[in-house]
Amino acid sequence: MNQPANFLPGQYQATVKYPINHNYLRSQFSDYREIFEKMAGLVERGDFTLGKPVEDFEQAICALTGARYCIGVGSGTDAIFLSLKAAGIGPGDEVITSPYTFYATVGAIATAGARPVFADIGPDLNLDPACVEAVLTSKTRAIVPVHWSGLPCAMDGLWRLAERHNLKIVEDACHALCASYQGKMAGRLGWTGCFSLHPLKNLNVWGDGGFIVTDQTEARDRLMLLRNHGLLDRDTCGVWAYNSRLDSLQAVVASHLLQKLPHITASRQANARRLDELLVGLAQITLPVRPPDRVQVFHLYCLQAERRDELVAFLQEQGVDAKIHYPVPMHLQPAAAELGYRKGDFPRAESVCASVMSLPVHEFVDSEAVESMAARIKEFYARPLR
Repeated sequence: MNQPANFLPGQYQATVKYPINHNYLRSQFSDYREIFEKMAGLVERGDFTLGKPVEDFEQAICALTGARYCIGVGSGTDAIFLSLKAAGIGPGDEVITSPYTFYATVGAIATAGARPVFADIGPDLNLDPACVEAVLTSKTRAIVPVHWSGLPCAMDGLWRLAERHNLKIVEDACHALCASYQGKMAGRLGWTGCFSLHPLKNLNVWGDGGFIVTDQTEARDRLMLLRNHGLLDRDTCGVWAYNSRLDSLQAVVASHLLQKLPHITASRQANARRLDELLVGLAQITLPVRPPDRVQVFHLYCLQAERRDELVAFLQEQGVDAKIHYPVPMHLQPAAAELGYRKGDFPRAESVCASVMSLPVHEFVDSEAVESMAARIKEFYARPLR
């Protein structure tokens, strides 16, 4: 294994050069002085840890999602981890999730002490309920569906399995704030819904942060303890627990950006629709299905492409920050070796990882950039093979 290092500064610097970029934070926070002014009250009060800004943000999320409760935590990863711990899940238990996800989903299951179990994906790039059913065992305690790229999973099949086998559903909705399934918001489709405030999420902050929504009083009470050392009050510890508090400072940033969320969401959807229109007839491109009973919010705009690696390199040469999210499925990662999976176990996920790529569609990608990306892709496939 390579020696661990902080690879992120170099990664940030490497992508600065692209005019059409996934990273839009300088533009998004060009009004940072307004946020500084809002932070002045926080500095004067000194309530930096679980202060009033956190409560205000939690209440705003409840109003947005319709959830009874919101619990601010340290990250989206912690949101999943703490939800599993709140459900009593630990060593000896199995939790089913997708092999096509970000590493954090699986890491949260493993660090909670449970065994990650994978089930293959469907044409929507999300968990296939039939594949989930095939890997259920007497040790299965929960399902963690991942609403990949901001498209909710097909929940009907998962709900039936959860009811029949007494399983908890902990939604990885980190991509999916304001997405919905059959009219109900992502995050409210399971026992808990877990969200990230990472800087490149649709709603983001100046560092790490996350939150959990739930309608279950039992879950809320347990999560409130688990995020803050198990403290019932200053002098009473009810359970030994963790430190995973949403910083008051980050809550100020999140609440400021929350006012822009409708515009952020609508812009991503409009850009994605236009790309769909421009690319839908291209034989070398496969777009994910867009089910009519779901509202997608396009944290990522994903497509599958023939000669994917060549296309990504070409687009980058043309100034487009094309990316691959992600080239290696979770069951083939070095960390998963002890789970015993092999290449070929999840052919759909493996096929997607071999061909998937993503394009920027955030609110600072204008119509000219969208047209340019589509034109560049068509240009690539029009060239004679070398």
